[in-house]
Amino acid sequence: MENSFSNISQILATSKRIAHRLLAVGENRVELLLVEVQEERERLLRAILLALGLAAFGLLCGIALTLALVVLLWDRSPILALFTVALIYAVVAGGLYVKLKALQKDWHTLPATLEQLRKDRECLERTFD
Repeated sequence: MENSFSNISQILATSKRIAHRLLAVGENRVELLLVEVQEERERLLRAILLALGLAAFGLLCGIALTLALVVLLWDRSPILALFTVALIYAVVAGGLYVKLKALQKDWHTLPATLEQLRKDRECLERTFD
């Protein structure tokens, strides 16, 4: 009888250790997730601010170049001047579209957290199989 109580107490002690370890692993993963979320938020905010600055100064530059080009070519052909400006804008828009698609394709959100969760799952599968 005493042997069965001893086995039960060992099982309970082992279960407690496993539960504590699982909680520690879970806590580490949550902390990693929070750090990555903070880094992503700061990176996104920085990217938005840079994009806004780029857009503002790019717009000013585009207006100045458009006016200069139209004034330069107006004597020769007003329609040629407008088509030239439109062509330049179309080429730039196409280039930006290609860059945006490449950025969306290569975007990885929280890669370290996902990798750690995959490793944890594999470890648990090996342990319990």
